[in-house]
Amino acid sequence: MDAEAQERFREFVANRSSALLKTAVLLTGGDRHAAEDLLQNALIKAAGRWRRIDEPEAYVRQILYRQQISRWRLKWRRRELSVAEPPESGTAPDASSATELRLVLRAALSRLTARQRTVLVLRYFEDLPEADVARLLGCSVGTVRSTTHRSLARLRALAPELAALGPADTEPQQRLRDYSPVEVRP
Repeated sequence: MDAEAQERFREFVANRSSALLKTAVLLTGGDRHAAEDLLQNALIKAAGRWRRIDEPEAYVRQILYRQQISRWRLKWRRRELSVAEPPESGTAPDASSATELRLVLRAALSRLTARQRTVLVLRYFEDLPEADVARLLGCSVGTVRSTTHRSLARLRALAPELAALGPADTEPQQRLRDYSPVEVRP
């Protein structure tokens, strides 16, 4: 990569990495470490083809989605979840409803299957039409629709407290659109 391309790549990473990390966190079900790995691998792949990329953000997002799909298509699945810090016990809940909503959504999303989570992230966080989601996932539009329906039903079942945290007319779809999974520090 020449100096000019290197500089454009550095600018892209500096300007867009926080937004891409938010998407990666959603795709990994709130596992920030896995999200950072996912994003780092996507950026490494993009760096190798940087001179030939017309739309860098779309390209990197496509890599993120495809890598996540590859993870949940593997036959061998991890049964153990590694976390950086053990969960705290006996702490008082935060009074902020936004923080509470974020935690409830993160917990509910992490309990969905990777496929369900990916479909919801693409449909409602990335706001992609069903046809685009189907193309990205390599399935039919009907599969996307049925997976979306089942995923939202499971999300409602896993987190009935979502209804109590906000206006009664707000559906999980809107909550996903408004959801910011992480506070990204520069």
